[in-house]
Amino acid sequence: MTAASMLAACSGGTNAAGGGNSSKTLTLASVDQGSIEDVVKAFEKANPGVHVRYTTSGADQYQQQIRTKLASGTAPDVMSVWPGNGNPAATYVLAKPGYLLDLSDRPWAARLPAAVKTVSQYQNKTYNAVFGLNGIGAVYNQDALDKAGLTPPGTWTQLLDFCRKASAKGTPAFALGIQDNWVTQIVLYALVATTVYGPAPDFDKKMQAGQATFADSAWTTAMAQYQQMQKAGCFQKNPLGTSYEASQELAATGKTLGIVQGNWVIALLKGKNPNGKFTLKALPATDTSSQFFMPAAAGAGYGVNAKAKNKDLAVKFIDFVMSPQGMNLFVKKQGGLPSLPDTGFTADPSLTELSKFINDGRTVPFMDQLWPNPKVQQTMLSGLQEIFSSQSTPDKVLKAMDADYKSGA
Repeated sequence: MTAASMLAACSGGTNAAGGGNSSKTLTLASVDQGSIEDVVKAFEKANPGVHVRYTTSGADQYQQQIRTKLASGTAPDVMSVWPGNGNPAATYVLAKPGYLLDLSDRPWAARLPAAVKTVSQYQNKTYNAVFGLNGIGAVYNQDALDKAGLTPPGTWTQLLDFCRKASAKGTPAFALGIQDNWVTQIVLYALVATTVYGPAPDFDKKMQAGQATFADSAWTTAMAQYQQMQKAGCFQKNPLGTSYEASQELAATGKTLGIVQGNWVIALLKGKNPNGKFTLKALPATDTSSQFFMPAAAGAGYGVNAKAKNKDLAVKFIDFVMSPQGMNLFVKKQGGLPSLPDTGFTADPSLTELSKFINDGRTVPFMDQLWPNPKVQQTMLSGLQEIFSSQSTPDKVLKAMDADYKSGA
């Protein structure tokens, strides 16, 4: 999945036109629109004479293009890489064919927490500089809530009631931009964390052992809840015709009461509404709040092209990203939490609930990070779009996901 801010494609940046591929020029491809810019500026300031030529693009476009560029030798020195094995630009997928530089000897690599280290490595070697931890939940616009006279729901029953009341007031509860297909998974992951992993924390191990399937598990419950939310008016009209960027605009300006997304969206909402107050909370999936879990895991990091034209500068940039200065700057802009301890970071108040869930051990990894291949996620994303357009059913999608899962790596 995805867990970094992923906007419509655009490019540019500080000194975007400068320098060619000299020893003072670094090329970079990123999905961290809205946060990479300040990190680049800080890196250039710390390294006088260095120029970073970078592009940013949405996750869907990026994942389609990066493998082609790596295979053809046209990839940049540094690139966004997701943890684990869930998509075409994930650690396992890019490290296995030798596209990524081994970063195991970097001083930060040994300090990564165990859960982060696992999804940053391939065959016990570290390839991904994961700088932040991200969570998924319901992000509320406090001004919009106040105007509607509503408060965030604390149970599943209250959630459906909240959606009906919000819809009746003409301000839908949540913006949903599933024109970008990666967004389809976000609400589902928020529900699955509680419905599947609450009662069965070892679900992934059972899947790996062939003792559980998507189609014969509480994934069916979460799928049904997703549809119930749609029927209860939880989302604005025509989610399939709404892009991720357009959904941000709706939530930021109070045309919806919020958005179900990763914490990275908070910085983007504040960019569109600097005076807004946004808070991330668990999305209720049962009527017992003590049973709630939140998806929280390593977010997208950065890898170095094994054939980078400027390896030394690329590694220097990676080390900067993993330094307290770079890491804190990144996660502050994204509204996240640093992956390494002792960086001196003070979490944004909007993340109080996420921090509590992490500290209480009530989080689960983003589901796709532990799947055996990227096909499972791609089947799920396209399948969810087909469910919303009444071209498929949850049962068909889950069975197709099972088939892809069983096909292995």
